[in-house]
Amino acid sequence: MRSSLERLGYKMVLPYLSLFVILLGANKTQLGLVTSAGLIVAGLLGPVLGQHIDRHGPKKMYILGICVLIGGYIAFAGAKVWQVAALGMFLHQMGSTLGGQSCSNICGNCLANCDRAKGMLICETLAAGVLGMVGPLFSGWFLVNVMKVNGTPTDPEQIRPLFFFTLILTALSLLVVLFKLNVKNWGSASRGRRNVIKDAVTMVKADKNCMKWIMMVGVGRMPVAMIIPYLQLFAAEVKGADAATLAAMTTATALTSVACGYFFGVLSDRIGRKKMLAATICLYLSGLLLLITAQNNLTLILVGILAGFQEIGTVLAGSIQHELVPSWARGRWSGVNSLVGSVFSAFVAAIAGMVYDNLGPQWVFILYIACEGIIRLPLLISLPETLKYKVDESHFSALKD
Repeated sequence: MRSSLERLGYKMVLPYLSLFVILLGANKTQLGLVTSAGLIVAGLLGPVLGQHIDRHGPKKMYILGICVLIGGYIAFAGAKVWQVAALGMFLHQMGSTLGGQSCSNICGNCLANCDRAKGMLICETLAAGVLGMVGPLFSGWFLVNVMKVNGTPTDPEQIRPLFFFTLILTALSLLVVLFKLNVKNWGSASRGRRNVIKDAVTMVKADKNCMKWIMMVGVGRMPVAMIIPYLQLFAAEVKGADAATLAAMTTATALTSVACGYFFGVLSDRIGRKKMLAATICLYLSGLLLLITAQNNLTLILVGILAGFQEIGTVLAGSIQHELVPSWARGRWSGVNSLVGSVFSAFVAAIAGMVYDNLGPQWVFILYIACEGIIRLPLLISLPETLKYKVDESHFSALKD
């Protein structure tokens, strides 16, 4: 329920989020730096959040993440200058990271290995899929028929009302968590307060597969900082997509989650996580190649369809992540992943806007494609299949009190 409300609101504004900040006067470099700042702060909080989840469960930190998200949407809704919208972007990045870390731990600890991928992708199919289509369909209809937008939005006031809808939905999601989420403490083996940095280093060194995974995490988080903020912007500015096409692209992305999410989860639980994650990566990269070469709106909608595999792949990667460490250490492990992924993404976000402005928009996508092919995919191939992987808990004994 919470994910559905959050995704409905987010997908409503996603096609126009970066465009809104640009229309208020920011350039792409400034947009990248703001995104970077939000990711850095969220990443630094990740290990502390992870320890709290291991000791007390995820509910309080889940609430914190949603409250930060609400603050971001308030800033967007009231922004008259780009600096206030930038604050909204900063808070949005922080809230999404913190809330997502708590959400992921709930799935990680409530599902058995044999059901984890399809269980997590049920949520992806219903929340990101079904309601992920409704959101952009509504916002596209609203802009064209109510705000009378002809072509691509050219005034931030045309986009602003959408943030009020999203703010209401996010506030409702907070009430769902406050009053309906009942998550017990997982019974962590670590009850005392510990040095979060020391624990992070210990976990990475405990198992070579953890080291490989951490090296993959940075590339896996790159779309948040390097692709998603610029994909719709590139489609509008370079490919000439109008408001309806931008909404259709986002709807097509959600359609992929509906049509393929649960199916990919079932296959992952039967034939293995690695194969299906590799398939989603390749499909997503093919979509980005199409984006660079697109000549018409129909191709852009196909790009939106293929972009949906990135969201499915993110969930599959989450299932692999939980299966590399003991269950009692998953909170801290998610904190390590958040720290590394967010800091690397922050670096990427800081340079992405400069690349967009100075080297050319297409190079943002080309650099990401190269990192996937050179770094992440080879490391994924070298990992063991985690579907029936048994963690050697003795390697992680130093994490216990």
